[in-house]
Amino acid sequence: MMGPRQEAQAALFYQFSLEDHVPQDHLLRSIDQFLDLSDIRQYLAEFYSHTGRPSVDPELLIRMLLVGYCFGIRSERRLCEEVHLNLAYRWFCRLDLSDRVPDHSTFSKNRHGRFRESELLRHLFETTVARCITEGLVSGQRMAIDASLIEANANKQNSTPKEDWDAASIDPTDAPRAIREYLDTLDEAAFGAASEVQPKFTSHSDPASQWTAARKGPAFFSYSDNYLIDTDHGVILDVEATRSIRQAEVGSTKTMLKRVKAKFDLHPERIIADTAYGTGPMLGWLVERKIAPHIPVFDKSGRNDGTWTRADFEWDAENDQYVCPEGHALKQFRRNYSDPNRGPTGKGTARYRALKEVCQVCPSKSKCCPNADTRKITREEHEDARQVARDIAKTRQYDISMKLRKKVEMLFAHLKRILGLGRLRLRGPCGANDEFLLAATAQNLRKLAKIFPAPQQTRKA
Repeated sequence: MMGPRQEAQAALFYQFSLEDHVPQDHLLRSIDQFLDLSDIRQYLAEFYSHTGRPSVDPELLIRMLLVGYCFGIRSERRLCEEVHLNLAYRWFCRLDLSDRVPDHSTFSKNRHGRFRESELLRHLFETTVARCITEGLVSGQRMAIDASLIEANANKQNSTPKEDWDAASIDPTDAPRAIREYLDTLDEAAFGAASEVQPKFTSHSDPASQWTAARKGPAFFSYSDNYLIDTDHGVILDVEATRSIRQAEVGSTKTMLKRVKAKFDLHPERIIADTAYGTGPMLGWLVERKIAPHIPVFDKSGRNDGTWTRADFEWDAENDQYVCPEGHALKQFRRNYSDPNRGPTGKGTARYRALKEVCQVCPSKSKCCPNADTRKITREEHEDARQVARDIAKTRQYDISMKLRKKVEMLFAHLKRILGLGRLRLRGPCGANDEFLLAATAQNLRKLAKIFPAPQQTRKA
């Protein structure tokens, strides 16, 4: 028979427990067992006043932000609504049913103030990485690095061409926060000092972002999110925000490797990356530090006319010369200079030449230098390191490394598709850095939760 109509009836007393209404297999239960915020109040103590009205608990703000980044809730207004309505979110944030959710403006006030001044988000990220190391997810032997473009909160309609842009005319005292941050980073290697070439357009709202068409489509303003990961389980060891140009992205490699060494005492046996990182200076820097570069060499010495390339010539390090396939020597200098300023300097690019009389009568001249009197070959300053990378590329371990490199690309795909970070909300280098740190923290916590899920408890009947 049909039961009675269900009607809401107010009761005088309720017996309700959030603990009983959050599923045992919920993602936040697994994340909660690895999230340690016990020291956050002590860490921020000096950034709070000793008088005045009590503030919102900083642990609550961090927990709410992590909920937003773990579940792709990009808007802080919507985040406050979701935490107000969702029981699992309330449980994770340690809010009872009757507790008020902080206003969305509280996040902005703390982010632009004490959170950035104390570098709290960097501290939170490094605490999560330390937990991953403790749980045995990081060996530190094989690391991979890559960068991905994240669209900035700017558009072309509100921009100026490079010939009309003058940073010196900006008054910092009357400028918005993002423009002041731009002026502060003009001399930093990750931003203004990364390249002398000025971008085609500069945004008025976020001038530190880079105008780029790297995706082979319509150009846009962006920042680069740089990840350094351990390839064992794809744990993010460090993250850095830079301009979206190759020089800044490659330069961030040194910054992150030094920081990981100083913070966690991790020194990789090899580093895995794509061709953009295979420049001579970068390879030389890695080889000097006994790090094997599993990186394709950035080499433009190839020829497309069918003649012999530099790879066809044998390098004789003992005599400082190249030997052509016909057995003739190409030397940089053929006499000793009494004036040291005229001799080899060991810097920049060296040029090696064969004798003209030898090349003119050589039977293979048509294969070597058909349009020149003599064959010339250039050798870069870090050519020895480049050769180390070429030799590594012939090994089986290199093939394995190229497959492992996909892990960092998968993390960027997860960042954009699952966490929804395809476009930044915050402006300026500090805003980009904040978002990248929180997203990387969320990804590491989700990684821990996936590998070590919370133990299932049987519910009482």
